[in-house]
Amino acid sequence: MKKKLSYRDQLIELANIYDVKEIKDYVKNKKNLTSGQLELILKKNKIIIPKEFKTNFFKENFTKPLSRVSKRIEDFKEDSSRKASRVSRQITYLKEDSSRNFSRFWSNLWRSMGNLGLGILNTFPKVGKAIYHFTGDSLTNLFHGIYDQQVNKNKAGKIVLAFFLIAGGITILVSGVDTFKKIDKSQEKQIVKKEIKKPEVKVKKEIKKPEVKVKKEVKKPKNNEKVPELILPDLNLKTQTVLSLFEDVEYDLNTVRYEKTVKPIYFTQFPKDLDEIQSVQLKKETFIKIVLPLIVAENEKILDDRLKLKDISSRKITSDDEKQWLRQKFLEYKIKKSDVEELKIRMDIIPASIALAQAAKESGWGTSRFALEGNAIFGQWTWNGAGIEPLLKDKSKNHKILRFPILRASVKAYKNNLNTHKGYVKFREKRKQLRDKNKKIHGLKLTQTLENYAQAGSEYTKILAQIIVQNRLMDFEPVRLENSIQQRQLNL
Repeated sequence: MKKKLSYRDQLIELANIYDVKEIKDYVKNKKNLTSGQLELILKKNKIIIPKEFKTNFFKENFTKPLSRVSKRIEDFKEDSSRKASRVSRQITYLKEDSSRNFSRFWSNLWRSMGNLGLGILNTFPKVGKAIYHFTGDSLTNLFHGIYDQQVNKNKAGKIVLAFFLIAGGITILVSGVDTFKKIDKSQEKQIVKKEIKKPEVKVKKEIKKPEVKVKKEVKKPKNNEKVPELILPDLNLKTQTVLSLFEDVEYDLNTVRYEKTVKPIYFTQFPKDLDEIQSVQLKKETFIKIVLPLIVAENEKILDDRLKLKDISSRKITSDDEKQWLRQKFLEYKIKKSDVEELKIRMDIIPASIALAQAAKESGWGTSRFALEGNAIFGQWTWNGAGIEPLLKDKSKNHKILRFPILRASVKAYKNNLNTHKGYVKFREKRKQLRDKNKKIHGLKLTQTLENYAQAGSEYTKILAQIIVQNRLMDFEPVRLENSIQQRQLNL
């Protein structure tokens, strides 16, 4: 029998082999018999139906449809769970956006009420000026009328006398009030002088440990004003002091997400008691507020260098200072043979979302021993330089965690590592492809190229993507520093 025949055709062929007349007559008369009817006629004629016919029929008519149904049920479950997670994420974003819009509404209302009050106050000088001009014009017209018209001399004399009497009375009244005020002031001065003459009681001052004090009056910069950079010195800052500083300068992450600018506040170290914050959300926000300005500042420095490189490479003649600058950049980015095209590939930014995600993963959101003792945010290894010995490591490995004097040095070394090390060639190539297509450099598009950063490989890149999505770190990629040139330290 042919292998590709259907089960019904196989039964008909089996009837032809055994010369079942009843079935042949039905077929000749072109009457369609079902598979069940054919089986009954064959069994009635004592013809055994092979088992493989039945198994194929069962597979075709029962097993395969059931497997398709089960697969569709699983697909439906996956789609439902995906839709549910998407809806929950949209609800979370809606809550955050609603709270931000609510706070912005009240701030705008307060500002408009202030402007209304100032407008009302500004009307008083205008009203006084109008009264002054009206009185002056009235008196002028009065005197002109007296001068131009002929009136009775007795009446005119009385009018002039009454005017001078009124003017003299007002003058005496005003001068009397001024005199009484001067007398009161002189008496107050005498009392103050007498109090100063009293002997002072000398008290020994207790020597206290210096506390970090931050000026609370920080005004918002206007559009044309330069924003000063706040550089926190290397002191044992407490978390509460840091939170008070953020509140005083109105440093809020929702505002940063909305306005796409961040204040240039540079911490040299993390607070030692950062891990004592009970709220996980507050701890994460504090970490982001400390690290974000450092990352943005380094990215803007790289962008300035890219503009300068573009300007130099577009000209045929360069100055000695420009040649020296190029030599310095070739050394910084570890480029041999003075390859300018390779320098353009390596001299580029690291997306803020990736930098924040890796900093959070490697430093435990700023609470790891390496971050607190050595300002090591990104967990870079060293075999030669000064470093911190890991407590748990294989005896076969002799590496240490690289130590840095300040946090910004760790950020700079991290960006130099991604832009120069041979292990991150794929990262730089993917970034160049996005540049060539005039697309924005998004962190989520580059996370898969960082498998060599940790031993976990692809699992590490999945964790980075998860941190970026859960904490909405993509919002910080277009963030820029508020304009600043001048640097100053806080008064302590």
